[in-house]
Formats: sequence, C-alpha cells, structure tokens
Amino acid sequence: MRLVRKLYVAIPNQSNMRILLTTLLSFLLIFPGSDSSSASALQSNGIRVGDKAPEIEMASPDGKMIKLSSLRGQVVLIDFWASWCGPCRRENPNVVRVYKKYNKAKFKTAKGFEIFSVSLDANPKAWQEAIQRDGLIWNSHVSDLKKWRNEAAQTYGVRSIPSSYLIDANGVVIAKNLRGNQLDLELDKLIKGL
Repeated sequence: MRLVRKLYVAIPNQSNMRILLTTLLSFLLIFPGSDSSSASALQSNGIRVGDKAPEIEMASPDGKMIKLSSLRGQVVLIDFWASWCGPCRRENPNVVRVYKKYNKAKFKTAKGFEIFSVSLDANPKAWQEAIQRDGLIWNSHVSDLKKWRNEAAQTYGVRSIPSSYLIDANGVVIAKNLRGNQLDLELDKLIKGL
C-alpha cells in the first residue's frame, strides 16, 4: 500500500497512471489486510472444492460460541451473507426452502443437513431482525460483527456475498456458491430419500 501511495505522488501528471493507481488503492482499502497472507489468499481464491473446511468459531446472536465442527457428520451449507446485502436477502427464501426440504432427508453418508450462517454484519440488531424477518429457522447463526474483516470470510477467501460452501459429513468442501436449483441438484446426489 505504501508503494502505491509513493507512485501516486511520484506521477502527478500522468492521468491514466493516476487513475490506475487510484483504482488499485481503492481496492486495497475496500479489501482490508494488504499483508502477504491476504494477498496469497486472494491469489488462491480461498478455499477450493476438495479442501478440508477450516474451523469457524464465532458468537451467535445471544453471545453463545458455536463451532462449525459441532455439525460434523452432517452435510452442511456454510452461508456467508449480511442483513444489508440485497442479493443475500433475495436468496434467503431459497435457502429456507432448501433447509425445509432437506433437513429431515436421509443421506447416504451423513446424519442430515444443516446450515451454518456466517453474517458479515456490524450491527447486531439489524442482523437479528434479518434472521427473524427472513425466517432463517436453523440454529447456527454466527458473526464477529466485523463486516468485511470477518475472520471466517478472510479465511475462506470470501470476496462477495452471498457466498456458500457445501461440505460433506467429513468436513470436506464438495461444492461452492450454489444458488437456486443448483443447491437442490447437488443435495439430490447425496440423499437416499426425502
């Protein structure tokens, strides 16, 4: 980031170069953490299909700490979202529908299906109200209330929301960013019956 600022000051009359540097500087400010670890996470696109899902442990709306690993043995949709995110709120009815459809389903190699919602909110009241308004009826809702600095979002390489990771009973990522009917199709491959 310091290098970008130095270049910006050093090139006062090159308008195209200044625009490029301004864009780069804005990007670095929007996506916090310009150290080499976040740069490598950006290059690798975070967690990939086939990777073991890293542990997430954060507080629920009532302050209770919840771990992703508490759902081990089940197929889990890790859903990154926020109350202020329009596309997330529009996708929530589909996520609720999928939860209702598959939560009690019999899976070939898992005990069931759960959702682990990770909010990128900063306002706890807005987060809780969105959970209620959107009817997000599952129990695993967590956040560290740091918006884009959310530790789990950083670890998973989340750069936009909604963003999701489907993990199997062993905690391995089997699909990413499934929306609408795509999620049904992927879950149908894993069930014995509804």
